[in-house]
Amino acid sequence: VQLQASGGGLVQPGGSLRLSCVASGGTLSDYCMGWFRQAPGKEREFVAGIGWRGGRIQYSDSVKGRFTASRDNDKNTVYLQMNNLKLEDTAIYYCAIVSDYSGSNPSYWGQGTQVTVSS
Repeated sequence: VQLQASGGGLVQPGGSLRLSCVASGGTLSDYCMGWFRQAPGKEREFVAGIGWRGGRIQYSDSVKGRFTASRDNDKNTVYLQMNNLKLEDTAIYYCAIVSDYSGSNPSYWGQGTQVTVSS
């Protein structure tokens, strides 16, 4: 399975972006999916995880209430809607196949997409 994240960009604080992660060579509906991010000089961290049907979702405390994960299995795509973005959300965002919606055991990392929040 190959994953490709997209939708990043430059946005002002308080703005919104929607990230997408498209799978090829496999069926995303077979997997739980996770979103992760890595800021400069920091370790990669879990952002959100979504169960294979989309019914169970977990967020990190830093994004809870601002970010929404979803998926469209018919389109083989998972999404991350990011609202009220903050400077500290600046990072490269990655999607990955995970063992469960808590984001454990990530594998098959997609190519990341840069999100920059700046005034």
